[in-house]
Amino acid sequence: MLGQNVNSYGRDLTTRLRSGGTALPAAALAHEAGEAWVREGAKAPRPLFADLLRGLGTVPGIRRVRFTSPHPKDLRPETIAAMAETDAVCEQLHLPLQAGSDRVLAAMRRGYTAERYLARLAAARAGIEDLAVSTDIIVGFPGETEEDFQRTLEVVAEAEYDSAFTFIFSPRPGTRAAEMADRFVPPDEVADRFERLRVVVERSALARHRQRVGRIEEALVEGPSKKQPSLLTGRTRQGKLVHFSAGGQPVGVGAFTRVRIDSAAPHHLLGTLVSVESVPPQPSRVAIRIPVHAG
Repeated sequence: MLGQNVNSYGRDLTTRLRSGGTALPAAALAHEAGEAWVREGAKAPRPLFADLLRGLGTVPGIRRVRFTSPHPKDLRPETIAAMAETDAVCEQLHLPLQAGSDRVLAAMRRGYTAERYLARLAAARAGIEDLAVSTDIIVGFPGETEEDFQRTLEVVAEAEYDSAFTFIFSPRPGTRAAEMADRFVPPDEVADRFERLRVVVERSALARHRQRVGRIEEALVEGPSKKQPSLLTGRTRQGKLVHFSAGGQPVGVGAFTRVRIDSAAPHHLLGTLVSVESVPPQPSRVAIRIPVHAG
């Protein structure tokens, strides 16, 4: 599921219904906001994302559910519970940090502090077994000082991410940050910070990946490895890229496999095929003749 602040889904809907729609019949309310919200006594405005996750988990044929990008402010206990209790929802959470400095977070208008972010992250890891966590981080936001950046490094080290998408700030026309040209960080300083951040991110990623060596992982096959075509490439439930040898056994794209993890790197895992769990159904091939009139 894709969306900007995807886990805030339904907040606007329940706010509207709470302020003016509660006079509607219960069936009409349930049609719009779901039966779970209608059953609540106070019917307080809230996101419906947890209800959506649970609902998707009941749809036949859906084996894996992922979502991005959520906002930390709406990583609520009921969402964590739905992730943990819905088999189809993968043990993967992309939780954007953006910066570890409260001053920079305020300038970005993110709506949380580093302490609050880490508390939400800790709650998610406590509630969801074997959770993999990735994030987004921006380096060189206007006005970012070395002290601000040090705080980002501290939070990233404490969070111990499985992976991170790191970006160098670039101004976008029409945004508040684009108008802060007098506070732009010199490019050489940004480049230095970006490299130091990479080292911290890859250190935790490698450590977390090494913890998976020796385990048997479910991998959804995506096709041959781009760099080493003799290997297959797949994704684990945690969203990790795994390259593995099938020992010459033909395994098609879309197959679910079991793979033993033999070694690890910061950005991928290496393994060996153990078994093929299921293969994708073959689409029916029906020839359709379409008349073509020349001239």
